[in-house]
Amino acid sequence: MSQVKNYIFAILLLVSFNTSAQDSIQDDPEAIQISIDYRIDQAQSDMDNSDYFNAQKKLEEALKLAEKIDNKKSIGIIYSKIGKLHYIFEELDEAIKSLIKANEVQRFAKDDINLAETYKTLGNVYSSKKDFKQALDYYKSSKSLFEQEDLDEFVAEVLLYEGKTYIALKDNRHARIQLDKSIALANRYDLNKILSSALINKGQALGNLENIDEGLSTATKGLNIAKDNQFNNVLNNGYRVLSDLNYKAGNYQKAHEYLLKHTELTDSLITLKRNNLSQEKRIQFLIDNQTEYQKEQAADLEEKKEEISLSKLTTILSIALITILSLLTLSLYKNNNIRLKTNNMLHKKNGELIIAKEKAELASKTKANFLSTVTHELRTPLYAVTGLTSMLLDEDPKPSQVQHLKSLKFSGDYLLTFINDILQINKIEANKVEVEPEVFNLKKKMTNVIAALNNSALDNNIQIHLSYDNDLPKNFMADQLKISQILINLVGNSIKFTKDGDIWVRAYKLEKKDDIYTVRFEIEDNGIGISQEKQKVLFESFSQGSIQINRKYGGTGLGLSIVKGLIEILKGKIYLESELGKGSKFIFEIPLKYSEEVEKQKKEEYFKDINELELSNIKILVVEDNKINQMITKKILNKMKLYCEVVDNGEEAVDMVKTQNYDVILMDIHMPGISGLEATKIIRTFNKEITIFALTAVTLEDKMQEFDEAGFDDIISKPFKQEDFEKKLYNALIDNNKTTST
Repeated sequence: MSQVKNYIFAILLLVSFNTSAQDSIQDDPEAIQISIDYRIDQAQSDMDNSDYFNAQKKLEEALKLAEKIDNKKSIGIIYSKIGKLHYIFEELDEAIKSLIKANEVQRFAKDDINLAETYKTLGNVYSSKKDFKQALDYYKSSKSLFEQEDLDEFVAEVLLYEGKTYIALKDNRHARIQLDKSIALANRYDLNKILSSALINKGQALGNLENIDEGLSTATKGLNIAKDNQFNNVLNNGYRVLSDLNYKAGNYQKAHEYLLKHTELTDSLITLKRNNLSQEKRIQFLIDNQTEYQKEQAADLEEKKEEISLSKLTTILSIALITILSLLTLSLYKNNNIRLKTNNMLHKKNGELIIAKEKAELASKTKANFLSTVTHELRTPLYAVTGLTSMLLDEDPKPSQVQHLKSLKFSGDYLLTFINDILQINKIEANKVEVEPEVFNLKKKMTNVIAALNNSALDNNIQIHLSYDNDLPKNFMADQLKISQILINLVGNSIKFTKDGDIWVRAYKLEKKDDIYTVRFEIEDNGIGISQEKQKVLFESFSQGSIQINRKYGGTGLGLSIVKGLIEILKGKIYLESELGKGSKFIFEIPLKYSEEVEKQKKEEYFKDINELELSNIKILVVEDNKINQMITKKILNKMKLYCEVVDNGEEAVDMVKTQNYDVILMDIHMPGISGLEATKIIRTFNKEITIFALTAVTLEDKMQEFDEAGFDDIISKPFKQEDFEKKLYNALIDNNKTTST
């Protein structure tokens, strides 16, 4: 019996010693701090894995220990992370309370790095509350502290949030600036999640700035990075942004596909978040505890089967089954609610898409009207330039003036083509520009281009050198106007960015198959050159080397885009070799069909045979408000031995037609008072026989139907080719004469 007592005493002594050791460890500040740090790290890991309930539990345990040893730095970190959890749960007011506590403690402890993290979270909270200006203030404070500590890898995320906030404020220009900085830092430190999100948000900002194509390209890059790394939240935002961008671009099918992906992923993320909310986690925790309890009871049953009855086991299993069924019912109910909300969102989005489509159609009409006005305003003075030049060439100019006049005419023809291409650049990109082949001398064409641009080259002290391959024939069947435009753009571009240097224009045979030659053209200069980064976007519309280059050298940024489009239409390809400070070389290759000789086109004089028509009896009415154009048109008609009367406006034209007989009316469109369209409609109410030509600078295709409906017989667009003008007028007068004879 005494031996048993000794054993009991020894056991009690051992237990007492163990308890004393545990108490000493629990009171050791260093050991407590290790426990705090461990719980904070585990909580962060749980947050990263969306296990928010366990994260909250560990943070609460860590807070009690930190308050026990009064460690201000740990208390600040814990309150900051608790605030972040409240933000995740969308408990924004509670989040602000926790984050303000963290702010106060961290400022006292001078823990600037973690204070910067707290400011960043406060910015996110106020952004969620739509208080974007307050959010920006906190982001700026966070960024300042991170920069002060030289933590640029953390600055990248703050810049991302600033960019998103500026987008919410509809300040897309500032958004793009901040997002570009974020992208640069994310690339430097391999921060793929921040990089993908920044690219997607930059795509949205570009779309808002009407740079739709660049926005689509940028957002797609971000989406691919998010997809590769399974950043689901970033991916979800990417689907939404690409849906909006594709809709703006008119890609409605793609917009719908991305919207469905966004909706599906949103559903999945909501379900995931719901499964990790504290209330449901507590239920799951209770089930887990109940399971552990059952295991303990099972162990006890093995030891003490006589103490547990079958009825108790049945009760425990029933409780567990009821709990599971309740959870399933709750889950189904919430899923139905989510699906209902998703359907409502889809209906709302479809409604927005319909409204946006109507706005896009209205914008398209507005654009057409604007382009119509621009076309008229540009082509009207150009009509005077080309008309006067042709007249001067026909009036026996001095030999020393002929070359200048020819250069002026060449430049006028080119400018007309250039204006047309600017106004119809969408047709070039859609490959709808027609190719008009004709036989021409390629070497002579290149010589003429250089001669036309030589004065500009001499102004910059540049020598232009032409090299033409001896193995290359001179005559080809191709669209010489487009080839001229390509050469003028590329040589002109070299002249613009070269000073006190040389430009080499070369053409040589690359290969020959039957009568098709692949001709390689090179335009090389020793000018300022182009950086590798800018070379990637140089052929895009409105793209230039830099803002500084735009200010210094001018230009629209359309030239190289048009060149690329024209070369593709001619079934060719273009390359660029360039180095900053050393110059650039543009290379393009196009197939050209060999022709034995240039066909000399005889200029047909339609009004040469005066006997065919009694020209003296023909009466033509010219309706034109521009005095110079009146003079040019009148001289052209007089040269053809035709005579006309001129009026300044549509009202006077209607009155003249009512009182006198005319064979042909040449009607301008844009005039003060009633327009040419309205005047023609009025004339057609009382005279349906008279021939009416629209002599106008308006040439847009979407206006053609209006001209037909107004009652015009045909259109003569200004500036016109003399031969085309004579042919149309001659045919109209012949038809009128036949009608009169019958």
